[in-house]
Amino acid sequence: MAIVLNQNQAIALDQLLEQVDTQGLEYHIKSNQNKPVPLIRGIGSLGNAGQSEISFLSNAKFFSLLPETKAAAVILPQKAVDHLPAEMPFDMVVCENPYLMYARIAQWFDQFRLDAIPKQIHPSAIVSPDAIIEEGVSIGALAIIESNAKIGAGSIIGPSCVVGRNTTIGKNSILYANVTLYHDVTIGSHCILHSGAVIGADGFGFAPDSTRETGGWCKISQLGRVILGDYVEIGACTTIDRGAIEDTIIGNDVKLDNQIMIGHNVRVGDHTAMAACVGVAGSTKICSRCTIAGAGMVSGHLTIADDVHISGGSAVTSDIHEPGRYTGVFPIATHSVWQKNAAVLQQLAQLRRRIQQLEKNKSN
Repeated sequence: MAIVLNQNQAIALDQLLEQVDTQGLEYHIKSNQNKPVPLIRGIGSLGNAGQSEISFLSNAKFFSLLPETKAAAVILPQKAVDHLPAEMPFDMVVCENPYLMYARIAQWFDQFRLDAIPKQIHPSAIVSPDAIIEEGVSIGALAIIESNAKIGAGSIIGPSCVVGRNTTIGKNSILYANVTLYHDVTIGSHCILHSGAVIGADGFGFAPDSTRETGGWCKISQLGRVILGDYVEIGACTTIDRGAIEDTIIGNDVKLDNQIMIGHNVRVGDHTAMAACVGVAGSTKICSRCTIAGAGMVSGHLTIADDVHISGGSAVTSDIHEPGRYTGVFPIATHSVWQKNAAVLQQLAQLRRRIQQLEKNKSN
């Protein structure tokens, strides 16, 4: 159960839907004529919703829960309504995309939590005198805002965050506790960065160095930046490295889950999403509207085309030029053996056809 509003804030169903962003969603309310217009205070699942909550049905396997739900209203598609009795104990919001409608309503409720955060700078925060803090910004306890940083109007900087020198944050973005933005990072508007995210750490760049007695490695200073577009969400403990010379760029509306690693100079196109534990090595370009499922690994210096979908646990080691779904899970072996086996696997279909033809010829 997710009660958000108190009794005095409860809102009528029709008024709620008028305030929610329903752009692109067609819907109508099918009211229970035997009951007054329900007052809504929160959102709940079909099985646990209370009498002042709205719920939703987006998966047919939960249809059997409808007769038993205590929700005041349910969002559901017309095909579900067609299989219900004429009168149900709840009001119906008939919408062909109930999951998206639920998401929009959840955003509306969450805004109450955000609005309750004081729009002030906590006394323990350290803000450089030349930082630019626009109207309506909240800065939490022990946060550090370094020289020449700029924070756009309405943004929220959580406790113990660090906003580095010359870093810019757009309007209405949120940094949860303990986010670290290094120097010269740009964060767009309406972004969300969850706790522990690190943006702008040095990329993994070292040159072999045999000129010194100790040998080893010579660090390549990382002089590029990280640029995030608008409406980007970065999960907890995700790291995005700064570019070595050029910039690491994350496009608009990119969604990165928790514990993802994005290497230096990587470019990620608009509307791409990656699930937890994905790793993308340096200088790879991932184009728009791609998805990479959990624990997918992408090697460096590759290009992945638009609308490519990588299955979980897959290892991408070469360019992908055509849209589609790709899967590659292969047992580990010495590299030379792996190369030979991979070459054979790529020819399996052709070899199968040859064997079938040989067997056919033999039987004749």
